[in-house]
Amino acid sequence: MHRRQVLASISALGALATVPFSAPVAAQDRRRLVLGQSAPMSGPSAQLGLQMQAGARLFFDAQNAAGGINGTTIELRSLDDGYEPDRAKANTEKLIADDVFALFGYVGTPTSLAALPLVNQAKVPFFAPLTGAESLREPFSPWVFHIRASYYDETALIVKQLTHLGLMRISVFHQNDAYGKAGLDGVVRAMKPLSIQPQAISTVERNSVDVAKAVKELVQTGSPPEAIVMVGAYKACAAFIRAARKAGYGGVFYNVSFVGTQALLDELGPEAMGVVVSQVMPYPFGNGIGVVGEYQAAATKAGQKFNYTAMEGYIAAKVISEAIRRMARPTREGLVAALEGMTSYNAGGFNVGFRPNKHVGSGFVELSMLTSDGRVRR
Repeated sequence: MHRRQVLASISALGALATVPFSAPVAAQDRRRLVLGQSAPMSGPSAQLGLQMQAGARLFFDAQNAAGGINGTTIELRSLDDGYEPDRAKANTEKLIADDVFALFGYVGTPTSLAALPLVNQAKVPFFAPLTGAESLREPFSPWVFHIRASYYDETALIVKQLTHLGLMRISVFHQNDAYGKAGLDGVVRAMKPLSIQPQAISTVERNSVDVAKAVKELVQTGSPPEAIVMVGAYKACAAFIRAARKAGYGGVFYNVSFVGTQALLDELGPEAMGVVVSQVMPYPFGNGIGVVGEYQAAATKAGQKFNYTAMEGYIAAKVISEAIRRMARPTREGLVAALEGMTSYNAGGFNVGFRPNKHVGSGFVELSMLTSDGRVRR
């Protein structure tokens, strides 16, 4: 099927040993709570961390300027990990040793997984990591809370749409780490009931744009796929899309949300036309209402462009702020109890629900398409 036909169809549709057990907030100023974040603030994936941080700070700064939450202000302390697990682990050790109240808004599967054993050992809340990997959901941790749908949810919707369009020859391009494997597992899982499997699979290393081998393995074949599902960050995915099209590939590209929609648009420019991205947050453009309108007003005031990753940071900040407001005790256990009591919280058109044995707050997923003029269309 030619790309033009496909697009038309789609348009129609260490230090840790010294950390005290669940340290109470008494070690901090009760009028100020510190949330610790490790995220890429530099390197090839920097836009993901910077946008997540920017969105969260929009909300926290407004709360603080209005007097805080019940008189308590929130400080977001962010450390750069460059999207590298070893650096994320070291950052987490430092943040826990510094007795932050909770960990917030980590970005990435491999980096979040590096932090997970430290989280469980220190018994510190780990809230809203930007990852959909099952390995951070199962086995269940009483300290980890998610506000986004899983990669299983995203890839299930992607495979459903592709196969409904009659596209059965589907290949997978994925990052060669825990994140990429999580996305690949999701694709395979979604294909199994249909008695199909990926036509071909190829990888790219984390923080690399060396995609020549993947292009050769996936598109320079006698029977190229009709669609390629991509599980990577924006620079590598953009490099692959450009190289594949240059090699004559006429199929379609589907990305999971972690790619960074705005960053991918910026990288591709007019070549973004027709690229599809699954989304786990509300559409941040257009006539926003509820939490989207709140985010748009705050972003406009701060001179920031609207984007999905910042929207995620903003919603994460709003949800944890509500839990802090509801805390009966200003302790880490008190925060967990407050979150688990938010069984049906409407953040303004985006619903989040936790329970004592359910820490995945949302299963929302939809698809969007990028345009040649730098827009995102639902």
